[in-house]
Amino acid sequence: MTLLRLGIPKGSLQDATVQLFARAGFTIYVNSRSYFPSIDDPQVECMLIRAQEMARYVAGGVIDAGLTGQDWIHEHQAGHPNEDVLEAICDLVYAKQSFGKVRWVLAVPEDSPFQKPEDLAGRTIATELVRVTKAYFEARKVPVDVEFSWGATEVKPPVLADAIVEATETGSTLRANRLRIIATLLESNTQLIANRKALADPWKKTKIDNIALLLKAAIEAQGRVGLMLNVRRDDLEQVLALLPALQRPTISPLSDSDWVAVNTIIEERTVRDLIPRLKASGGQGIVEYPLNKIVV
Repeated sequence: MTLLRLGIPKGSLQDATVQLFARAGFTIYVNSRSYFPSIDDPQVECMLIRAQEMARYVAGGVIDAGLTGQDWIHEHQAGHPNEDVLEAICDLVYAKQSFGKVRWVLAVPEDSPFQKPEDLAGRTIATELVRVTKAYFEARKVPVDVEFSWGATEVKPPVLADAIVEATETGSTLRANRLRIIATLLESNTQLIANRKALADPWKKTKIDNIALLLKAAIEAQGRVGLMLNVRRDDLEQVLALLPALQRPTISPLSDSDWVAVNTIIEERTVRDLIPRLKASGGQGIVEYPLNKIVV
């Protein structure tokens, strides 16, 4: 049987990725002693790979497809400028703390004199994103010494480095370590990437596209709920005026011709304020229900 070899990012993105697949309809079982999680799809074989190395193994054909950040794709491509074997299938905007993008920022100690990247000429920058950082400063013709950091990068300035390039979602860790952001190098979100050779196989391409569809649908549903209610036709206009919708609410006739059913999708955070207003405007039988996927 043909199998799709799929890379799941190990580390900070692992739990969020497994949860995303669960919402998409795939159950992934991770054993702490194994790098080969099981999945309830017999056509897929999973492997845990660090996000930093995912692009390399997809490019090398070790796996057919995988999830990793745009940051690590750029880092890989910066070291292989003539390579053209990776294809981005879709953006998956989620991160380890939230469903959002990650920024790679240039940060310096709060009390340092540095105000812009050019002020760091001749200084030492610590980062995991070495190639991208070198390219950033080279493009600005600013000579710096970029050192690879094995971790705990935030604690290095000012003793072990003059500045750092580090990923952040909220900036809270940088602030806790008394660091100040002076520039953003890039924004990154997770992407599903595939090897072009795998995409040349019609079965694998269809399988990858189907997985992408379901993952995007799960992200689209995040933070949204369905709402349905019954309302008299005489009250319909004022009820509809209260309802934001993904497109437009669906309105269906009921057995009683004086009544209609209204079905819509709304942001979950608005429900607690909206339901009392709908009730006051004539809505009855109001039901809120969860959504796993929205295919747009």
